Amino acid sequence: MMQLPQQHKPSKPSAAPSCCSSWIRRSPPLSPPHKRPGSGGRSRYACRLVPLLVLTVYSVVTVLRIPSSSLVVTADSERVERREDLEALKTHLPSNQNSLEAREETRSVASLPCSAFINGEAGYGEEGVLCCDRSHYRSDVCYLRGDVRTDPSTSSVLLYNAPRGSSPEKVRPYTRKFEGSIMSTIDEVTILPVAGPYNASASAGGGGTLRRRCDVRHPRGVPAVVFSTGGYTGNVYHEFSDGLIPLFITAQRFAGEVVFVVLEYHYWWLGRYGAVLERLTNYKVVDFRYDRRVHCFDEMIVGLRIHGELVVDPKLTPNGKSIKDFQVLLHQGYSRAASSSASPPVPLPLAPPSRPCPRPAKPKLLIFIRKQNRVLLNLPHVVTACRRAGFAPHVMNLRRQTPLPAIHAALASADAMVAVHGAAVTHFLFMRPGSVLLQIVPVGLDWAADAFYGKPAQQLGLEYLEYKVAPEESSLAAEYGLNSTVVRDPSVISSRGWWEMKKVYMDRQNVTVNIKRFGELLKAARTHLRNTTACAKAAGAGAAAALR
Repeated sequence: MMQLPQQHKPSKPSAAPSCCSSWIRRSPPLSPPHKRPGSGGRSRYACRLVPLLVLTVYSVVTVLRIPSSSLVVTADSERVERREDLEALKTHLPSNQNSLEAREETRSVASLPCSAFINGEAGYGEEGVLCCDRSHYRSDVCYLRGDVRTDPSTSSVLLYNAPRGSSPEKVRPYTRKFEGSIMSTIDEVTILPVAGPYNASASAGGGGTLRRRCDVRHPRGVPAVVFSTGGYTGNVYHEFSDGLIPLFITAQRFAGEVVFVVLEYHYWWLGRYGAVLERLTNYKVVDFRYDRRVHCFDEMIVGLRIHGELVVDPKLTPNGKSIKDFQVLLHQGYSRAASSSASPPVPLPLAPPSRPCPRPAKPKLLIFIRKQNRVLLNLPHVVTACRRAGFAPHVMNLRRQTPLPAIHAALASADAMVAVHGAAVTHFLFMRPGSVLLQIVPVGLDWAADAFYGKPAQQLGLEYLEYKVAPEESSLAAEYGLNSTVVRDPSVISSRGWWEMKKVYMDRQNVTVNIKRFGELLKAARTHLRNTTACAKAAGAGAAAALR
């Protein structure tokens, strides 16, 4: 509370109050009698100026403490207001309207997941990158960007000017990481980051890094994809599921501008699948083991992406590609019409009738047979049942040297396929959408038949039918007994692991189908084909129009 100054008493003079306390009083005290005239006035004015200076300095400091980034100027009203979302907008740029516009800060390379680089979602930059994605149970995939050079003498890849703190990585570029026994046979690639700039005097002790000379410098923007054709290569199922389809998933986004670097290279593999590889790359394949030259790239992927068994998941591909797009690739590679035509690829049509509608021909059915195990013991009766059901059956006895173009030509013109569970069922990839796949499933192989072939066939647009072999129709009933655990409860054997299951149910079993029960499935297949032909659709459309 303000206090009024007391009257000065001559008998008891008091000391003059200090300026620090007198500025809160309404008026200064009276000058004591011993002061000279005029000295009290100067002190009074000085004490009044001090608080004004203090308030002025305080106001200036307060204004200067307001950060410029927290002000947004609007062009229409020239009004300055405090912005609340400072964290969302980091950088302000002046616009043509003399206002401040904000853009979101670009994420740094270190903050991006490795999958963003592998899938091409991170864009391209000059900064060096070395990362590995080891999150998938089927494969490890590493990504390199910068000055990448191969060193076949040590099965290594060198990345010069690597990011600071990078450490060497080791990868076996094959898609069965969960299977240790087979992965131990795959050649390992060592990725070595090399820090420090190039120094031509390094060899003379200059302290720099002398880079390996490039024997082959690949064009800028053309990356390398490194993978192995070892492991189960030689089995057609694994050649597609573990190799070609993962290669399609990983490399198709480059539209041919990619170089394949292959470990454990087989010339027969290139001869067998060259027609497909030509649709994925515009360059010659590099044999990593025997090509002793140093190949230089500015980008490299070591390992392959995989989505599952004979699956291309459009949700996981950068451009939404699916297994149907892979089938178009096969059709282009193995079809003479597609290879000689410059027109863009088109989806395969539904299975058409072989002859005009008034006199339809019998639909073509191919029966794939096996010779060593899972043999169809009553094949002649099966052929007869197919004829009675209205099909024109053809028996396919494939050999390793059977050309894939010949198999493709047979299946691309077929309406249905019958096969006992095994690698040959993989050829359903050549069939047109709307065709029928009828798989004969031996005892103990229900899960494998559905996962490896049933679901993928349905995703491709095929009509999938299963004939499940009954216990009495399996040769295991004669070997172990009809009521044995092996025949009646295969889960007991399967619980012991894949190899035990394979030894019993895949390697030692043959089948004899029940012709009456098998004939019911043939009738269902015939009905489906009638409903999917162009004639049936036209008849259905006419009937619907008549009802209107």
